[in-house]
Amino acid sequence: MTKFLATALLLLTTILVTYPAIATDTKKHHTSKKFVMKLLHKKHVIVKKPKDRNIFAKPKRKMHQMKHILPSIPLPVHEPSILPASAETPKSSTDTTNVYAETGSNKLDFALVNALPRVYVPNHASDSVTVINATTKQVVETYKAGRGPQHIIPSWDKKTLWVANNADHSTKGSMTPIDPWTGKAGQQITVDDPYNMYFMPDGSSAVIVDEAYRQLDFRDPQTMALQTKLPLPECDGVNHADFAADNSYAIFTCEFGGGALAKVDLKNKKLLGILHFSKKGMPQDIRLSADGKTFYVADMMNDGVFTIDGDKFVETGFFETGKGTHGFTVSRDGKKLYISNRGSHNMVSGPKGPGSISVMDFATGKIEATWPIPGGGSPDMGNVSVDGKTLWLSGRFDHEVYAINTTDGSVVKIPVQLEPHGLTVWPQPGRYSQGHTGNMR
Repeated sequence: MTKFLATALLLLTTILVTYPAIATDTKKHHTSKKFVMKLLHKKHVIVKKPKDRNIFAKPKRKMHQMKHILPSIPLPVHEPSILPASAETPKSSTDTTNVYAETGSNKLDFALVNALPRVYVPNHASDSVTVINATTKQVVETYKAGRGPQHIIPSWDKKTLWVANNADHSTKGSMTPIDPWTGKAGQQITVDDPYNMYFMPDGSSAVIVDEAYRQLDFRDPQTMALQTKLPLPECDGVNHADFAADNSYAIFTCEFGGGALAKVDLKNKKLLGILHFSKKGMPQDIRLSADGKTFYVADMMNDGVFTIDGDKFVETGFFETGKGTHGFTVSRDGKKLYISNRGSHNMVSGPKGPGSISVMDFATGKIEATWPIPGGGSPDMGNVSVDGKTLWLSGRFDHEVYAINTTDGSVVKIPVQLEPHGLTVWPQPGRYSQGHTGNMR
């Protein structure tokens, strides 16, 4: 008996000496965030992408380390911080002065570190997707999509990229899923007229923007099964949107019929009102200011940007940028708004137009720089790299993609197929995706 007790005491002493961190956290080591972070800093966790996408694996020990360890003690496994599509809305950012505070370069979800650094380009007139290596700026591959792909949209939970193939107002529309860990496309899902797509703030629904039918379709964000519809009969050509800082409402642009905006109550899924501008135009993209007080609306016919008080739903101003003002991208630090001027007032145009990028400071509301596309071009939609150093935009009428240096505005041109439109850059920092080409919050 004495010999048995002595052996047990020796065993206990060995465990306490070998695992001091576990000894102090023995009652909670399976859920202790502090302990997990300690393991991460000691490089005890190896990141990889197994089939179930649990990117954390238990540490492997060398044989000379194993021989002194007695019983195996399970190490805690930290699950990726991706919420299921049915989860509650992520907690609000702690920075109330910048709605983009959670999209900084240091906010990349650890679950996305092994996602391929790629730029996915929908070629509208070629019915294809071109994949570009974001590091080398070289085309990796091009594969078939559905008919008339318009935008590539990161899902709310950041696990899938969706190609919106609206099929040019026919009944052959579809959504094509892309796995961002492999870059490969899956099976198409039939969806009527998906020009664009956004997500409810809690991830409960995908919001398909039916441009031709003047309505919003609320669908299951994974299966695309229809949940309900919201007709917007006065919003001719509904296409782009952004959300209030508190996510209580969204404002959609109405491209045709002289241009207008539609304000939608998200909780009750109902139309709150239609706003017409002080002068007729053709509104395109819309983005919220960093302080959450002003919506900016790009108007390609008026060559500039309208400003809107979203709460009061009134026009507050207008300023010029460049010919064919079209799209918006927020800088990685949330301090600037990159405004793409497509260089034409037409839906279809020739190459080498006077396309440019206007750089606006959110704090002052002033244009501080204008970057022309060398040799002419047609910058459209896109996003910025994780480090914020490269602005990626499609060149709609020039069949190319622009990789723009955000320090000096210099441009690298990458040839793709016909009519590239709403490209996305992946991965992206942020708690969740609102939709479009990667509007993150």
